[in-house]
Amino acid sequence: MKTYVLKRLAIVLVTLLGMSVVIFVLLRLAPGDVVDILFSAAGYVNPAEKQAIMRELGLDRPYWRQYLDWLAQMATGDLGKSYRYDVPAWQIVRPLLPVTLELGALSIVVAVLLGVPTGVVSAVRQNTFLDYGLRIMSLAGLSMPSFWLGMVIILALVAWFGWIPPLTYVRPTQDLRLHLVQFALPALAVGYRSSALIMRITRSALLEVLREDYIRTARAKGQRAGAVIWRHALQNAILPVITVVGIEVAFVVGGLVVTETVFNLPGVARFLVQAVLWRDYPVVQNLVMFIAVVVVLTNLAVDLLYVVLDPRIRYGE
Repeated sequence: MKTYVLKRLAIVLVTLLGMSVVIFVLLRLAPGDVVDILFSAAGYVNPAEKQAIMRELGLDRPYWRQYLDWLAQMATGDLGKSYRYDVPAWQIVRPLLPVTLELGALSIVVAVLLGVPTGVVSAVRQNTFLDYGLRIMSLAGLSMPSFWLGMVIILALVAWFGWIPPLTYVRPTQDLRLHLVQFALPALAVGYRSSALIMRITRSALLEVLREDYIRTARAKGQRAGAVIWRHALQNAILPVITVVGIEVAFVVGGLVVTETVFNLPGVARFLVQAVLWRDYPVVQNLVMFIAVVVVLTNLAVDLLYVVLDPRIRYGE
């Protein structure tokens, strides 16, 4: 077990190192930088002043030196200074993180609470009208982008109730009820899409387990139907569901860029687009790296959960 954990941690470190290289290289492949954008907006280019600004921002150094400096900054917790705002990058990112983390966590919770129970019901009621209805709902969720569904929700609220969500971010300390409503709508829009995939995986995995001999034996011994489904069958069908939930975390975090824009939430994903347009390398690099860390650590947590959820799994030393 210890050997397996150490191997997984080593893979995580190598993956994050590879992601850092990809992020750094892709940003430098984009045409122009923040200095070019600043001078183009001013309408003139003074070579001496341009070189002075590049020297101040460290953009005149070789790429390999810039990359090593970035790694050293991350290792010490220093995220560098924003080129556009001339303040430490962490000072900009810090207030944005709670918004994105809360929205992402709520979206995953909505996806699991909708996907797993409906998948179980669909499997138990196989080939009934209820099963067909739930499968149609799942296909609809897979077909609709979350940002489009978010706009539909807003339009429906305006048309039916004459009410629109707050246009500015409401902190929980200001109005907790309005804050929860403001986050419930985008979480529902994002979570519905993910719940559709979770529902289909739960249904297929549970149908396979329900055909096993030990399930028929449990029923023959007089076990209650609920205990057979939730305690025996679902417990052995949950591994592929957990895997899909871990994968959906990556899709949820990536899909928050448009969702935060639609609902006007000041989160990391929305600000990332603005930072990319300004070629604000420290902010973009650290925000994308943050997303990569969340995804990689989620996959690591899923791998470690396998041992807890299924005692049949044994990893060799």
